[in-house]
Amino acid sequence: MKMSQWPEAERPREKLLNLGPQSLSDAELLAIFLRTGIPGFNVVDLARQLLAEFGSLKRLMSASHPHFCQAKGLGTAKFVQLQAVLELSRRYFESDPEQKPQFTSSAYTMDFISRRMTHYTQEVFAVLLLDSQHQFLHFQPVFFGTINAAPVYPRELVKLAIAHNAAAVILAHNHPSGISEPSSADRQITQRIVDAMALLDIRVLDHIVVGDGRHTSMAERGML
Repeated sequence: MKMSQWPEAERPREKLLNLGPQSLSDAELLAIFLRTGIPGFNVVDLARQLLAEFGSLKRLMSASHPHFCQAKGLGTAKFVQLQAVLELSRRYFESDPEQKPQFTSSAYTMDFISRRMTHYTQEVFAVLLLDSQHQFLHFQPVFFGTINAAPVYPRELVKLAIAHNAAAVILAHNHPSGISEPSSADRQITQRIVDAMALLDIRVLDHIVVGDGRHTSMAERGML
């Protein structure tokens, strides 16, 4: 049945306007984003199929460009649109002082960072800048490398921390191999950054290594 033939109360757009976005299922919200279906599937059926194919809304939204575009009904234009929506959402919450998260647990920190880094296919080194209350100031990928390495310069991280008047930082990088075990090189560069930040009384609270679904806190491992 075509969407236009559905009862008005069941159509995702009308349902959102009448009852609010919280009333919609993941498939209905995704359908609004997709806008149109494909031959043989109305847009809600397509959304349900995509969620089943990717396994969850989170996995669909964090999929790499090639993986995303392999699915029927998706493509580069939709990928770009989705990335723009995600970035707008991040900037909205990060710019609202009342919405600023406080990074007091490694579990929250790993979730925050992994949502921003799991889609990279190359190694990326990022820094999360915090104030004296460990509240969010800024998150930025800083160094980009090949498939298995990213050059890291502590002085550039120090400059960034000073620019944002940060009192503490959390380091993060991904392992494209999917294995989140910190390497000896990871431990060495972490110590160099700790030493550089200490000269300006800026604390390095943690270094998160992002893998494929599993992440490691070097602070929890006693490596800081």
